[in-house]
Amino acid sequence: MPEKDFLENYSLFRKLNIEIPSTLDHIKKPSINMICIKCDSMQTFSVVDNYTQINGFNFSNPAIAGRNLRFQYQCQACKTFKRDFMIFISPQRDYIYKTGQYPEWEIKMDKNLEITLGKHAKTFRKGLVCESQGYGVGAFSYYRRITEEIIDELLDSITDLIDRNNLEEYKKALEATKKTRVAQEKIDLIKDLLPEILKPNGVNPLGILHSELSEGLHANTDEACLENASHVKDILTFLINQIIQSKESSKQFTNSMKSLLEKKSAKL
Repeated sequence: MPEKDFLENYSLFRKLNIEIPSTLDHIKKPSINMICIKCDSMQTFSVVDNYTQINGFNFSNPAIAGRNLRFQYQCQACKTFKRDFMIFISPQRDYIYKTGQYPEWEIKMDKNLEITLGKHAKTFRKGLVCESQGYGVGAFSYYRRITEEIIDELLDSITDLIDRNNLEEYKKALEATKKTRVAQEKIDLIKDLLPEILKPNGVNPLGILHSELSEGLHANTDEACLENASHVKDILTFLINQIIQSKESSKQFTNSMKSLLEKKSAKL
């Protein structure tokens, strides 16, 4: 604690459940990779000095339960640009969350996702803004709306990736999805037929997406919805990127094979 992924990617007030040491001297100091505004590129950042001096303590092992601590990182390329994180340690030392960050948490939108979403990209960006401010209910609402709006296009785009042995079954299931307007029902009809290339380590992203959307907004706290919103966003981004990459690889393979065959024919 703090962890690399937490510092790099977590928005404000999104909790990370983690076991935290009792004193500051046992806190880890992981390097992080983020954009350096001065270098105008992705760089490695390391802790400035040590946490004790940054937080103004006079001894090396102060108790940290229930405290709001400052963590400062410096770009290792320019040795000038710094990033600050204000992190709250729970009284029971069982979770942490950011209460502040400078520069502010970047509202990053994946380029492939933005192109694919097209007219829906503006709605997705609103979800990112809500997430950056810790408004979980708002963020989940926007991501859920996006999923419901593009699910038909997403399922149609997977057809070319389906294994031949499952293609007919997939097409029948796809036709069945056209008879309902409910995103959860569409996903449930198709999720078990997803191609292996879209299931990293055997994990079915559509199945998880179905579960998250089914839970909906009934968790009703910003904290719970913030966690759900992040999952929905990550799954959508993964699916769209994998589909784009798979189709591009297939296209390149086909073009390369065609080119070789044409050259071979020309020699005959």
